[in-house]
Amino acid sequence: MIYLDHCATTPVSRQVYAAMAPYLTEEYGNPSSKYYGQAVRAREAVECAREQVAGLIHAKPEEIVFTCGATESNNTIIKGIADYRKYYERRGDHLITSRVEHHAVLNTCRFLNGEIYSNDDDTFTLDQSHPTVDRGFSVTFLDVNAYAQVETGALEAAIRPGTTLATILWGNNEIGSLNDIVSLGAAAQKHGVFFHSDATQVLGKLPIDVRSLPVDALSFSAHKLNGPKGVGALYVRTDEFGLMPPFSSLMHGGEQENGIRGGTLCVHNIVGFGKAAELAASHLENRLERMRALDREIRGLLQSNKNIELLGDPEHHIPGIFSIVVGDTFFNNEQFLKQIGDEIAASAGSACSAGEPSHVLQAIGRGRQTGQVLRLSLGPDSKASDVEALLARLFPR
Repeated sequence: MIYLDHCATTPVSRQVYAAMAPYLTEEYGNPSSKYYGQAVRAREAVECAREQVAGLIHAKPEEIVFTCGATESNNTIIKGIADYRKYYERRGDHLITSRVEHHAVLNTCRFLNGEIYSNDDDTFTLDQSHPTVDRGFSVTFLDVNAYAQVETGALEAAIRPGTTLATILWGNNEIGSLNDIVSLGAAAQKHGVFFHSDATQVLGKLPIDVRSLPVDALSFSAHKLNGPKGVGALYVRTDEFGLMPPFSSLMHGGEQENGIRGGTLCVHNIVGFGKAAELAASHLENRLERMRALDREIRGLLQSNKNIELLGDPEHHIPGIFSIVVGDTFFNNEQFLKQIGDEIAASAGSACSAGEPSHVLQAIGRGRQTGQVLRLSLGPDSKASDVEALLARLFPR
């Protein structure tokens, strides 16, 4: 199997699996329990993992909150800041995001904007024909440029006296373009707006140093950097006194994670995330150099094919993510992916929007080409020959 879908998920590395295994068998203690050895060792393992994740982004360990993944992290900080600043601090009710966010951000903001409602069968739907529900918030969804990037001027123009939070994706999970998070974050913070970014696709692939980054919060998932599924983290910047800004909890329960996220910690997954972060930090420079070289080689290969158009920013992008438009208007990406599925794993876009037209392509004026687009996303062990094999199936001689 040739695997070209690392944006969807990555294989758990052997070192990560080995680190996790003891906490599924003999070291099964609850880290919130007290006094006896298994509980103490479980708690120590969690705190070690917290240090490892913090180390990857140069944060303080106390700035890391473990969650079940970036989706929960996004929901936690967006709903938490919005609720607290409106109802407790009376600051305002206006939020800003973009039209190309991951659904974990986009649908959270749609919910607060009153666009997503519950049907009689308790399923959540988005129906533009249905009247919105007033949940007390208004959201501005920013347009983007041809590379699916948010312009700093557009963000700044959308800020108004009641704006409390802006959330802008760092690296686009469909076409790989990078937003200028430094410029965007600085613009938000200049106006006292809390700035959050979903950095899921960037973590472990590009350097992140929160000490010099104008962000208040970042979201991550472990399974994008050879860690396990079902665990992620939320970074929230602390002040000079070591305190996080107050925000309402999404999950109420016990006092785990300093009362921010109730529920028994999933120790083995957290340990796996920590090990994955440690490995990513130790290999980051070498892997980035290799991925950039591989990216240049494959971009040249794709650009030389007159039947392919490459989307996204040619300079400011995550190395190893390629969104291509196949020139044949009769090409059906879903049918093609099924045909090659026993040999090659690739995708038609985000794994979280399967079966739906790509909102990213729609936002950049390419909605009619949704069925012609393939996303190829590479990992540390990928080779140019992997893409060549897909192209051979795509354009047989």
